[in-house]
Amino acid sequence: MNGAMWRVVSRDSSVIFHLRKWNPLAVTVRAFSASTGLYGFPHLKTAKGFQSFVDEAIQRSGELISYISTKQPAAEVMRAMDEISDAVCSVVDSAELCRHTHPNREFVEEASKASMRINEYLHYLNTNHDLYDAIKKAERECHTLSEEAKRGVRNLRVDFERGGINLCSEKLDRVNTLNIEMSHLCREYNENIVMDPGKVDIYPSSRIPKNLHYLVKPVYRSEWLITKDLSGPKGTLKEKGFRITTDPQTLASVLQLSSDDKVRKEVYIRGNSVPQANVDVLKRLISARHELAQIMGCNSYAEFSIKPNMALSPKVVMSFLLEMSKMVQSKTREEHKLLTKFKREKCGQSDGDLRPWDETYYMTMMKSSAYKLDASVVGSYFSLSNCIEGLKVLVQSLFGATFHSIPLAPDESWDPHVLKLSLHHPEEGDLGYLYLDLYSRKGKYPGCAHFAIKGGRRISQTEYQLPIVALVCNFSGSQNPLAVRLNHGEVETLFHEFGHALHSLLSRTDYQHFSGTRAVLDFAEIPSNLFEYYAWDYRVLRKFARHYSTGEEIPQKLVESMQGARDMFAATELQRQIFYALVDQTLFGEQPLPHGDISSVVAELRREHTNCEHVEGTHWEARFSHLLNYGAGYYSYLYAKCFAATIWKKVCQEDPLSSTTGFALRTKFLQHGGAREPDAVLKDLVGDGIYRYHDGGIMPDISCLCDEMKLVEEYMQQVHL
Repeated sequence: MNGAMWRVVSRDSSVIFHLRKWNPLAVTVRAFSASTGLYGFPHLKTAKGFQSFVDEAIQRSGELISYISTKQPAAEVMRAMDEISDAVCSVVDSAELCRHTHPNREFVEEASKASMRINEYLHYLNTNHDLYDAIKKAERECHTLSEEAKRGVRNLRVDFERGGINLCSEKLDRVNTLNIEMSHLCREYNENIVMDPGKVDIYPSSRIPKNLHYLVKPVYRSEWLITKDLSGPKGTLKEKGFRITTDPQTLASVLQLSSDDKVRKEVYIRGNSVPQANVDVLKRLISARHELAQIMGCNSYAEFSIKPNMALSPKVVMSFLLEMSKMVQSKTREEHKLLTKFKREKCGQSDGDLRPWDETYYMTMMKSSAYKLDASVVGSYFSLSNCIEGLKVLVQSLFGATFHSIPLAPDESWDPHVLKLSLHHPEEGDLGYLYLDLYSRKGKYPGCAHFAIKGGRRISQTEYQLPIVALVCNFSGSQNPLAVRLNHGEVETLFHEFGHALHSLLSRTDYQHFSGTRAVLDFAEIPSNLFEYYAWDYRVLRKFARHYSTGEEIPQKLVESMQGARDMFAATELQRQIFYALVDQTLFGEQPLPHGDISSVVAELRREHTNCEHVEGTHWEARFSHLLNYGAGYYSYLYAKCFAATIWKKVCQEDPLSSTTGFALRTKFLQHGGAREPDAVLKDLVGDGIYRYHDGGIMPDISCLCDEMKLVEEYMQQVHL
C-alpha cells in the first residue's frame, strides 16, 4: 500500500537516518507457516479466505487502537501505528495484486469485496480522533525517538490532516463523499477502456501485412454479383477483411508496421477517439478533485497533490516543464524536418506533410535504414531466460547477492508458471522474496508493474519482517522461457520494474510505512529509471545477452546500432513526455480550464509544445489512465529521468557492475526506502549539484540529461537567459 499510511493510492510508487548497526547474522526472519495460501498468507487457501483475512486485520487493528488509547509513550505509539498499517496493507496489497492477476474469477471477486471492506475500514482509521490525538502527543514528545520514527510520526500527523480530520463534520462528510465518487469514476474510466477499445474493419484483407495477422481477426462482408444476363439470378460474394481492435498495444503495432497510410489513419483516429464516455468521466473527476482540494484549503488539485513531494508546488513543476520544453524545441524541430523529408522521399512527393499517424511508422523505417537493425536479430539475443539471468547478474555483481528459485507451497501460487525467488546474501541471509508472473493471459493486468505484497519492518532487535514483492509482465508466446524472445523495449521495461523491486527488496527500514517504494512520488521513480541504463550498457548486456541457439555473445556493433537508433529521435520522445506532464498539470490545475473544455486544452498544449498536429474529433485523454493514477504527478517520470541521468553519470557509468557502485547504491539510497528526506539521500549519494532549490521546492539539475541527449548548447543558452 503506497502513499499515506491509511490511504489507498492507486499508483506504482515506492532513507533510515543512518545505517543502523545491527548484527545481520543475529536477525531471524518471521516466516509464514508451512500450511500456507496465496502469496504465503494462511488465510488465502481459498477465495473465501479473503473474508477472514479482512476480519483478522480489523480485529488486530482494534486491539492496537485500544493499546494506543492507554497513553503509551511516543515510541510505542509509532510502533503500534505501523503494525496497524502492516495488517491493513497486507489485505490492501494482496487484494490489489489478486484483482489484477488471478485467473480464477471467484478469487478476483472475493479480492474486490475485501478491497471494498478494507477501504471502509480505512475511512474509520483516517477519521479516528483517538489515533490523531495520540500521534499529536507523540510528535510533542518525539525528542526521544530515532530520526526515522520522528519522520514517521510527523508524516502520520500530516496524513491525518490531509484526510480532513480537522474539518467540521459537514465538510468531512463531503470529503468522504467526494473520495467515494472519485473512486467510482476511476473504476468507470478503466472499465470503459476495457469495454470499448474501438475497432476498425479493413477490406480487403490484403491491406494488412502478414506480420500483423496475429493481432487481427477475419471478418467478411457480402457483395452483390450482377450477371451479364440481368434477368438471371443474382448472387453474392463474401469478401474477406480484418478487424483491428484499437486497444493501445495493437494500435502501437499497427502504427509502427502498417505501410498503408489509410489504414494507419483510420486506426489512429479510432484509437484516439474511444471510449467517448470517458470524456465526461474525466470532466467529472477533474471537478470532484478540484472541489476536494478547495475544501482542503488549496487552489487546485495539483497544489494538493504536489505539496508532499520534493517539488512542493505546481509553480515549481510548471517552471521545470516549461524549461524542459524550451530546451528540446530546436532539436525536435530538426528531427521533425528530417522525418518529413524522409517521408517525402519514400512517397515520391515534394510537399507531403507528416501526419500524426505517420510518425511512428517513418521513425521505425528511418532507424532501421540508418542502422540496419532487424528486430528479429535483436530479439534472438534476448530470450526470457537470458533476461532473467541478467537480473541475477546485476544483484550478484552489485550487491554480492544471489537469486535462488524456491518451491511454492500448495495454494501459494495463482498460476502454474509463476516463479518464486529468494534474494540471498552470503553474510546476511535472505533479504526478501520475489514472485515473477511474466506471461500474458486473458484477464490479466495488461502492462508491466511492481506490486508490493509485504513491506519490510523491524519487529525486534533480532527479528525482521522480510519484504515480499511481485513483478508482473505480459510477455507473449510460449510459456517456455527459452522460446520467448523479447524486443529491446520489453527488456528495458523489465529492468525498469526490476529497479522498483530492488528498492523494495533491499530497503531495511524500521517501519513498513517507509519500506521500499513507499516514498514521495517524484523520488520513488528514480531507481526504476536508473536501472533502465543497465539495459543499454554493452558491459552489462555482454554478461547475459546471448544468441538463443548458438550461445554467441551479443556483438558490440549491434548494441552500438541499438543505441544509435534509440538516440535518433530522443528529443521528440522527451517532448512527448513533457506534453503528457503539461496536460496532467493543466487539467488538475486551477479551474476553470484555460481553453474551455478538456479536448481544447489538450489540443492547445499539443500545438504549443509539440510538432504534432491535433486531429479534430480525437480525445487522446480518454484513455490516458495515468491521469487517474498519477493525477498531477506525471511530471515525476521526468524528475526521475533527470535525477537518474546524474546518478548514472556520477556514480555508475565508470564501472556499472562493480561492488563499489553497488555498495553506494545500496547503503546510500536503496536501503533507506522512504525513511529519509529525499534531498538528503540524493546529496549523500551524488554530492552537491544534483538538485537546486526553486520557489521553496526542489528541482533536478538537468545538465547530465542534456549532455546525454546532446542538448548542451541549448542548456547553456537557458542558463544564460
